[in-house]
Amino acid sequence: MTTTATTPLLRLALRLDAVVTGANGLAYLLLSGPVNDLLGLAVPLQRGVGVFLLVYGVAVWLLTVPRVVNRGAAAAVVALNVVWAVVSVAELALGGLGTTTLGAVWVVAQALVVGGFAALQYVALRRER
Repeated sequence: MTTTATTPLLRLALRLDAVVTGANGLAYLLLSGPVNDLLGLAVPLQRGVGVFLLVYGVAVWLLTVPRVVNRGAAAAVVALNVVWAVVSVAELALGGLGTTTLGAVWVVAQALVVGGFAALQYVALRRER
């Protein structure tokens, strides 16, 4: 098990990620109709992504509960966030999401936010060495 004393920055970065991710998932689940109208994201896609994001948000939050955050698990969150950001933009570029113009802006914006979380978490992990 790879652990170290957890800095407040790492705990904060993970918790912010968890809250924003969970809220986004909840919005996709509860507002799938209006979100579809605005962004052009298919309702079944939103519901699937919404469930995933809720579960992921809870899992990320749970990483922050112990006094010491597991470094390996935190590094996995960084990697998954990078993958999410890259795949989101790639899928948009390939036209697979079928979004409206506002939807395309949303996908890029959320990819930037997720990428920002990954960067902040990476920096926090590096400080813990």
